[in-house]
Amino acid sequence: MIEPRPRAPGTIDREIPSSLNQLYQEVILDHYRKPRNKGHLDEATHAITMNNPLCGDVIELMLRVEGGSIAEARFLGRGCSISLASASMLTGRVRGKSLEQALELSGKFTHLLHGDGALLSDDDLGDLRTLAGVSKFPVRIKCALLAWNCLEELGDGTDADGGSA
Repeated sequence: MIEPRPRAPGTIDREIPSSLNQLYQEVILDHYRKPRNKGHLDEATHAITMNNPLCGDVIELMLRVEGGSIAEARFLGRGCSISLASASMLTGRVRGKSLEQALELSGKFTHLLHGDGALLSDDDLGDLRTLAGVSKFPVRIKCALLAWNCLEELGDGTDADGGSA
């Protein structure tokens, strides 16, 4: 008989409870059907477009950074429900944060999707925690992280006031 592999402490069991699965589906569908902050941002100080060539998802993330904080975040794109819902959620979660804080949030979200179950109780992630169910489908993790990869790229080449480095 094959013994199940032990999980590392704090990792997410691939068997997400059905109540979380239901919430996961509802949140994703809500953000997919009624995306928040979708549209062009004329006064963007930062913008980048990235795609996931494996599935064809494309996200353009636009930020307006003023005084070291993200004053506005918007996105345009096409793709699956997971990538668009994640982009919608990102734009709501980073508004009012510094780029450094937004990048810290991005790191936590990435770790959550890669199985760090300890982050399920991290209040900083808010409703992003419902996307933990994506970890059950490794091929979809790239979809959920596409907008966050845009944020990481924007954060890598800027100073705190929003200008290019």
